[in-house]
Amino acid sequence: MKPRHKKLLLIGIGLAGIGLISALVLNAFRSNLVFFFSPTQVARGEAPTAKAFRIGGLVEVGSVKRQPDGINVRFVVTDTAKSIPVVYQGILPDLFKEGKGVVAEGKLGPDGLFTATQVLAKHDENYMPPEAAHAVEQAQKSQKTLVTE
Repeated sequence: MKPRHKKLLLIGIGLAGIGLISALVLNAFRSNLVFFFSPTQVARGEAPTAKAFRIGGLVEVGSVKRQPDGINVRFVVTDTAKSIPVVYQGILPDLFKEGKGVVAEGKLGPDGLFTATQVLAKHDENYMPPEAAHAVEQAQKSQKTLVTE
């Protein structure tokens, strides 16, 4: 084999290796990607039913129901237009409160109940997760246009 052919072979193997590594990295990234949906989008059927995603908004006042075991909690996430019931098994963040911003990650069941695997709460008085703030803002805009029409 000529030196020129050896160089071409090495370059070809190198490019194939880079292509394989790139494909594996992109596949891992795609499988770990979690999308955000507002309760209105979930109610419209835009959210996947078999894949994990995030839902965000406000914890509806009066909706938090803790089970006697202290681990299982039910609450409702709203964007002021639509509401989605959520069930969570675990310890909630200390800052989790009714009427405050929340983002929950999990899956939507066929019965419309969102089973959360993780719950994130705001970290100070003036902060709401950006996704939740945007969802609430969009829902309020759509409510205003419905009222004025």
